[in-house]
Amino acid sequence: MAQTARRWRQSLLFRTVTSTLVLTAVALVAVGAFLSSQIANGLYQERLEQFKAEASAGLSEVKQIFAQTSVTDRESTAQLVRDTLPSLEGGGADAPRQYSLKSVPNQEGPIFVSPLASSNLVESSAIPEELAEAVQNGDAQYWSPITLATSASGTEFDVPGIAFGTKVTLPPDQTEYSLYLIYDLSSMQATLDYIHGVTWIGGTLLLVTIGAIVWLVTRSVVGPVSHAALVSEKLAAGQLEERMETQGEDEVARLGASFNHMAASLQDQITQLAQLSQMQQRFVSDVSHELRTPLTTVRMAAEVLHEAREDFDPVNRRSAEILYNQVERFQSLLADLLEVSRFDAGVAVLDAEATDIFQLVHHVIDGARPLAESHKSEITVISNETKCVVDADPRRIDRILRNLVVNALEHGEGKPINIYIASNPDAVAVAVRDHGIGMTPLDAARVFDRFWRADPARARTTGGSGLGLSIATEDARLHGAWLQAWGSPGEGSCFRLTLPKRRDSVLKVSPLPLPPRQAALPPGPAASPTTPDAVPTLHGAGGSEL
Repeated sequence: MAQTARRWRQSLLFRTVTSTLVLTAVALVAVGAFLSSQIANGLYQERLEQFKAEASAGLSEVKQIFAQTSVTDRESTAQLVRDTLPSLEGGGADAPRQYSLKSVPNQEGPIFVSPLASSNLVESSAIPEELAEAVQNGDAQYWSPITLATSASGTEFDVPGIAFGTKVTLPPDQTEYSLYLIYDLSSMQATLDYIHGVTWIGGTLLLVTIGAIVWLVTRSVVGPVSHAALVSEKLAAGQLEERMETQGEDEVARLGASFNHMAASLQDQITQLAQLSQMQQRFVSDVSHELRTPLTTVRMAAEVLHEAREDFDPVNRRSAEILYNQVERFQSLLADLLEVSRFDAGVAVLDAEATDIFQLVHHVIDGARPLAESHKSEITVISNETKCVVDADPRRIDRILRNLVVNALEHGEGKPINIYIASNPDAVAVAVRDHGIGMTPLDAARVFDRFWRADPARARTTGGSGLGLSIATEDARLHGAWLQAWGSPGEGSCFRLTLPKRRDSVLKVSPLPLPPRQAALPPGPAASPTTPDAVPTLHGAGGSEL
C-alpha cells in the first residue's frame, strides 16, 4: 500500500493510467448494469404477456371442460382429469410448463394430482402462500413469480418461474381444487446469464484496450517530460553536458530543442562565471601574497617611526601614529583576505581534536579584556556546566568566538555582555548576547556577507576588515555547525554558535534558544562580572535541552 501511494505521488504515468482505468471501469459497470436491467425487464415483460395469454386460454379451457362434464362417479372423474390436464403441459412460449392440481383444504374427497415431470420442479412448497390463498378464495385467475428447485450433475440450484392458478370444481360431489400452470424460466435466465457473460468479457476487453491506449498515449507525452526531469536533475547536480534526445518536429520535439538550447546557454554562462570566479580568487590570492612582502617592509618602517614619535613635532607624531595603526589594520585585512582565498579555493583543513569549550571562552575573554575595559563593558558567562568537550579545531573556534565577543563589545554601547553556554547529548551551544544598538531582521540575515555594513554611509571607525563574520561562517561550516544571528533595534543582538559534539553527527536542535534566556537554564548561583583573575560561571544541577 505504501509503495502504491508513493508511485501515485511520484509517477504521472501511473496516476493517469490508474485514474483512467478506475473511471472507465465505473462507467462500464454503470452502463452494464443499466443495459442488463433494461434487457431483463424487456425480456420479462414480453414473455409475461405471452404467458398470461397462454395460461388464460389453457386454464379457461380446462375449467370449462370440468364444468360441462357429465361424469357421475369418481373413477370417471379421475380418468377425465388424466385425459384433460396433460394438454396444459408442453413448451409453449419458449418456456416449458407443468401443471399441478391440489384440493382446497377442509374438503372431503379424492385428490387428483398429475404426474410430475422428471425435473421435479413442481412441488407444493413451490407455490407461494399468497397465490394459494388468492386461488382458494377467489374465482378469477391469479399469477405470481416463484422459485423452482432443480438439480443437474448432482448440484442443486434454484431457477425462476411463474405460476398461474385458478379454482376448478370436479364432479360428482362438486369438490373444489386449485389448478396451477407453472412456467420454467431457466432458459430465459440462461439467456440473461449469457448476455451478462458476454457483457463482462466485452467490458474487460474494452477496459484493457482503453488502458493500453491511455498508457501508450500518456507514455508518449510523459516519457519526454520524465526524461526532461532527469536531465534537469543531472544539470542541477553539475553535469552540464547532459541534453535531451529529440525526434520529429512536434510540440515535444520543440520542447526538447528549447530545453537543450537553454541548457547550452546555462552551461556557457556557468562556465564563464566559474572562470571569472577562479580569476577573482586567483587575483585575490596573488595580490594578497604579493602584498605581504612590501607590507612587511612598510610595517617595519612604521614601527620605527612609531617608536621615535616622541622626538617629532605634534603633526609628524600624529602622522606616525596614524600610519602605524592603519598598517596594522592593513595587515589584519590582508590576513583575512588570505584566509578567505583559502576557503574559496577549498584548501581549508580542519584539525579537529578534543576541545573544552569553556577553556576557549575563558581564553577569548582574557584577550578581549582590554577592549572591554575601554568600552566599560562587563562580560558574564552564564551556564549550568563547568566543562564541555567537543571534537573541534580550537584555532578556528577561538577565532569565531573572538569575532563574536569583539563585535558585541564594539556595538554594546558599554552595556553588559552575556555569554550563554549549554549542551545536550549531541550538541553544545555558545551564545554571545549584547544589549546595544541591535539590528533589524534584514540586517541579521545579511550580517554574515563579506564587507557588509548595516549603514554603508557610516565611516569605518570601529570594527575590523568586514570579513570576520564571513570567515566565522566558513569556520562553522567546516565543523558542520550553525552560526545564527538575532537582533532587535534598541534591544541588542545575539549570535549563537551550535557545534556537534562528534564530527560524524548531524545537528537537529540547538541546546539554547535564540536569543537565550536565563529561564532556559536550570537555576544556579547568580552570575557576576568578569575580573582580571577569574571568569565566573553559573553552576546548576543538570543540563538544559530544548
